[in-house]
Amino acid sequence: MEHYDVLIVGGGAAGFFAAINTAEQNPALSIAILERGNSVLSKVKISGGGRCNVTHAEFIPNELASYYPRGEKELRGPFHAFMTGDTMAWFEERGVPLKIEEDGRVFPMSDTSQSIIDCFLAQAQKFGVEVKKNHAVRTVEQGQSSWNLETTNGSFSCRKLLIATGSNPKVWRLLETLGHTITPAVPSLFTFDIDDPRIKNIPGVVAKNVSVEVLGTSLFSEGPLLVTHSGLSAPSILKLSAFGAIELARLNYKFKIKINFIQQNANSCMQILKNTKLELSKKYVRNTPLFELPKRLWVKLIEAAEIDEALRWADLSKLQLQALVHQLTSAIFLVHGKSTFKEEFVTAGGVDLKEINFKTYESKLFKNLFFAGEIINVDGVTGGFNFQNAWTGAYLAAQELSK
Repeated sequence: MEHYDVLIVGGGAAGFFAAINTAEQNPALSIAILERGNSVLSKVKISGGGRCNVTHAEFIPNELASYYPRGEKELRGPFHAFMTGDTMAWFEERGVPLKIEEDGRVFPMSDTSQSIIDCFLAQAQKFGVEVKKNHAVRTVEQGQSSWNLETTNGSFSCRKLLIATGSNPKVWRLLETLGHTITPAVPSLFTFDIDDPRIKNIPGVVAKNVSVEVLGTSLFSEGPLLVTHSGLSAPSILKLSAFGAIELARLNYKFKIKINFIQQNANSCMQILKNTKLELSKKYVRNTPLFELPKRLWVKLIEAAEIDEALRWADLSKLQLQALVHQLTSAIFLVHGKSTFKEEFVTAGGVDLKEINFKTYESKLFKNLFFAGEIINVDGVTGGFNFQNAWTGAYLAAQELSK
């Protein structure tokens, strides 16, 4: 049996961040990372389209916490201790300059996730952190003064143990066997599958600012909307999928949404259409998109309002205007399923938050057992928030692991 002062289970973002920070604070410790696969940091590699969306440029702790459908209350304290600015400083001090993009997402200046991976591997090597691949954990047991683990490739013991395996059902079952409560996992951050003539054959079209509500629920969001080959995506949809992860799972991903494409009420929309009818009476309706809507979407919506392509504004009847108002401000779409958002599979679920001390990320049930990242029931919306949760939890856990 190999013995270490600190063992980290999981060779992902949270695992490496915890190991490096622990080693930096106490270089005398023996530290190893156990990774079940034959490569490490694979999720970092593909994140942000291969650019690695490191964090999000929100610098007020309570505001940052509001981007987490599960964990908002618990993260307020941790974010006062380590958050966005600390993350950015951490990487830049270790040779990875970062940049903030217009939408607030933070990426390496290099525009490649390899910069983050190279930084982690170099820091781990510098501080003597051992990385053991192909070590899937089979059992975890608490001894008198140590934690004992069996993996597919050997036996280990350690004084302190951190689990950072992300959404791993097998590890969750091990923790349940120990006595921890696991909130069942459901997908978060997914796109909506919709088969509707109004969005057929126009993938890539973006409406800049819409509001979306899930009928029969209190779920509501605003933001950009993207038409995809299979339905709808972009922040307005992804926020709904994150905040509604549990509720939408209960609905078996079959529900109706109402979209206001122009963020105006029916009365003001009607007034604008009437004014347009007077001012642009001789123009063809299909050739004069309003409200900054993309032309391809505008054409689909006027077709849905049964306005013929040969009609000019002067030709429109009151009923046709009303039909167009309806399509613009309260269009109903039937969602019949979901699709994973890119390759970055995020779940809601994990170790129950009541069983974790969020000052240290230590288990309240077992001494010297720590958690970081998506192993716990915390998840954020898209935009770098899930990584920030990983960095914060790993950093705070490292303060204790290094003692």
